[in-house]
Amino acid sequence: MSALALVSALLGAPVAAQQQPASQPELAESARQEANPALWKVSDADTTIYLFGTIHLLPKGIDWYHGKVESAFEQADELVTEIPEGAEAEAPALVVRLGMLPSGESLRTQMDADERTKYEAALAGQGLPAEAFDRYQPWFAAVTLATIPLMREGFDPSRGVEAELAERNRKLARPRVGLETLDFQLGLFAGFSHTVQKQYLFEVIDSLPQLKGEIDKMVDAWASGNAIALAELMNADESSPELIEALIVNRNKTWSAWIRQRLDRPGTVFLAVGAGHLGGAGSVQDQLEKAGLKVERVQ
Repeated sequence: MSALALVSALLGAPVAAQQQPASQPELAESARQEANPALWKVSDADTTIYLFGTIHLLPKGIDWYHGKVESAFEQADELVTEIPEGAEAEAPALVVRLGMLPSGESLRTQMDADERTKYEAALAGQGLPAEAFDRYQPWFAAVTLATIPLMREGFDPSRGVEAELAERNRKLARPRVGLETLDFQLGLFAGFSHTVQKQYLFEVIDSLPQLKGEIDKMVDAWASGNAIALAELMNADESSPELIEALIVNRNKTWSAWIRQRLDRPGTVFLAVGAGHLGGAGSVQDQLEKAGLKVERVQ
């Protein structure tokens, strides 16, 4: 999975949303794009679990909440997302604890001369001072560097799929369950070795010139419900196998086990996780089918 896909499929929004992008002009109603993203379900005699892939940051004007997605969500008894209600508020404190280097250390002093030149040029290209992330671990610099330019282009976590689902769920006064905690998610990044984190940072830097175009392609594939194309885009330019195993595959296995256990209780569940987890080899659907469950495409 490419560095860009990791940002779009994982947790760029709650971390980098602390950076405030320039305000974007409102789109005219005629500029709205109707989207029909993919939806699956797993069910037994008394339980239905819908699987919906999300995009954490979306530009304004994508109308995806209608049709079978709306129907599935409205009939559900509970919403299940990667992190529970209100977890985003924990991000600042967690970044201090998990994203900062020990006192006296600096990110740039851990780079050789060529790396430092390339890194500082990337920051300058985003209008950031060279010392912007000196106190932070490479993973935080990478996620933020990849997300800030998208937010400046109008991609906004407040318009992301999770944000809209969460708001609708609150209005319906239904429970929302988190598969993980934000502490756990950020801890995955912080747990990687400095070498792996730095590799990821420079993959992001190399990807910056193509970032907007590549994310646009991913959003278009998601909006059209083309799960195969989305999986291919997200798995282009494979990143570190260690990153993929920890951030994607292992979590997919854990989530599929949760789904199997949830089938033991009656009810209807709408499960919404990053779209990168619901496509290609090792996806949640793959794990469920390997366990003998039938996954049905609904939309």
